Amino acid sequence: MTIPPRAGVLVFLAMSSAALASEFADLKREAPVPATEPIPVIDFVRPVLYQQPQINYTGTQIGAIVPGDDDHESLVTYNRLTQKLDGMSARGDRDISSFAWLDGDRLICIMSEKKIVGRVILSGEAGKLVTSTPLRIGSSASIIAIPPGDRTSMLMNLFGFGLRYDHPATLNARDFGHVLVRYPELKTDHGFNTGFVADKKGALAFGFTAEDGVFALSQLAGESWVKCPEDLDQVSVFGCGDEPGQIVVLGPRDGTGPRPLEFMDATSGKPGEVILQDKSYDFDGWLFRDPATHDIVGAIYDRAGPHVVWFTEAYRHVQKLVDALFPGQIVRILGMDDAGKTLLIMSGSDRQPPIYSWVDLEKHTSGLIKNSEPWIDPARMQPMGVIKYQTSDGKTLDAYITLPAGASKKNPPPLVVIPHAVRDGRARWGFDSDAQFLASRGYAVLQPNYRGSAGYTWMFPETDNWEFRKMGDDVAQATKAVIAKGLVDPKRVAIMGQEFGGYLAVAGAAYQPGLYKCAVSISAFYDWGRYIRENKYEQFTDITYSRYLYKLGDPNKNAERYDSMSPLLAADQIHSALFLAWGEFDAPEVIGQSKSLGSKVEKNGNTVETLSFIDEANGVRHLAHRVELYQHLEAFLAKNL
Repeated sequence: MTIPPRAGVLVFLAMSSAALASEFADLKREAPVPATEPIPVIDFVRPVLYQQPQINYTGTQIGAIVPGDDDHESLVTYNRLTQKLDGMSARGDRDISSFAWLDGDRLICIMSEKKIVGRVILSGEAGKLVTSTPLRIGSSASIIAIPPGDRTSMLMNLFGFGLRYDHPATLNARDFGHVLVRYPELKTDHGFNTGFVADKKGALAFGFTAEDGVFALSQLAGESWVKCPEDLDQVSVFGCGDEPGQIVVLGPRDGTGPRPLEFMDATSGKPGEVILQDKSYDFDGWLFRDPATHDIVGAIYDRAGPHVVWFTEAYRHVQKLVDALFPGQIVRILGMDDAGKTLLIMSGSDRQPPIYSWVDLEKHTSGLIKNSEPWIDPARMQPMGVIKYQTSDGKTLDAYITLPAGASKKNPPPLVVIPHAVRDGRARWGFDSDAQFLASRGYAVLQPNYRGSAGYTWMFPETDNWEFRKMGDDVAQATKAVIAKGLVDPKRVAIMGQEFGGYLAVAGAAYQPGLYKCAVSISAFYDWGRYIRENKYEQFTDITYSRYLYKLGDPNKNAERYDSMSPLLAADQIHSALFLAWGEFDAPEVIGQSKSLGSKVEKNGNTVETLSFIDEANGVRHLAHRVELYQHLEAFLAKNL
């Protein structure tokens, strides 16, 4: 990590080193700190104790990713009948990043290096994980599907650095990764394949490509790939359907209401039965399949709050049963055994991090598996509210507001606005560690959804997904709406974000003079035109490059458009204090633009602070770095708000 030699930095380093040591001394504590003590930073950034849980097909074993030693993620299995725990961890700067159950108690898992990419597959058996064996696959890999009819095999996506195309294959999990079926490559003239989808029986069915920025769907027909007619700028594919050759899509915009979630024949592009059409929101979530038939029986997605729709009375009845077991909580069925008798359940709320439990419907019993963050005291967390605001063109969107304890119109707190990091993602209602961390420090937190956010695409033309200035204006409108309600101090407003949210934070500082007193940005681009002009070689290595070129146009021919949305070119308009951070393995252009932006704003006489972290990319993931980042962030906000 490097910090520029500015006044006060040595003092800060000495203080942060001592504070960091104190924080880590407390890492093994699982109980909340006493209510009389401030909640330490590490309680908001430390890895959760349980994530990505999966139940095996017999309902006897539940596996999950858990924190291991030295800030690494490990795998643990829990035998529901014997209550026996078993685990496996990786060596070096590696983590168990994902896993899947095979037959009986066997499973496979993927290891990542430096928290960035999957490298090695391991195979093991619950109760004997310590003896797991690396599968000799000769490349990196990710799991596409485990065929339910043959759980001794696995459908994998094999890939290697420097290769344009991934290689889907079915491997034998019992024979050191022996290739059973090698599928044909999905090639384009000058593009990439971007992923594969299995049908409901776990067989490879569809693949996605990106060529010159245009996404396309192809269907596997025997030994060749056949391109499908769907325009993926107009429909969004959520996976395979219930019948061969069928896909599930979010249909095209009609300008009048939310888009239907429907079956579609992939070969002809002809829409079929509508699965779901909400009155106010586009579907954005995941589909639940029955473990016996593998047909779609439910849809879990977000409206203003979490929402679930079951398509059969039997599943609606089960949902009522589990809701009654966890009153006052949002309850989700994450999985079940093949017999449909044992359920894996998640419960939680805006103040309660996820808690995982099992429910035996046949024996009418249930049990706790793990509270993912037991050090969080829900009584000390703050509720997350929902407000509606209007964009400048009259559309109504949601934003989430978390107020600190003691906030009132007579005592309005400072506000931190956090645009979500993924351009077409969304802010969601539920427990949010960033919001709760800032609320614990006395800040109100606003998390707005803006045009292009998932769930709201029906309201806007597809071209608005690429109108970055309009998105920034939406964030500003949400900020002004909260100020108008008298909930926050209008003279003490900050904006912060990561990746695209970081771009919006700096854009807000540049294009909304006087609204934001300071801005925080992590691992972001600030001039898309410069990125495209200076990195033409990336058209052969990076899908993002071609996509932006296709959607935004040639910067040499559309310079005015690019310049109008570049806060780097508008740095002389930034009069807010600025805090910029990036990782060693971020794209070179992210690092270069961050340094250039900081230099320009500092020359204008404004406060600029920067942090860079080794072994990080697209965010800050190592625990020591996260603690240091949040300590620095806390000091920056205290000084500038």
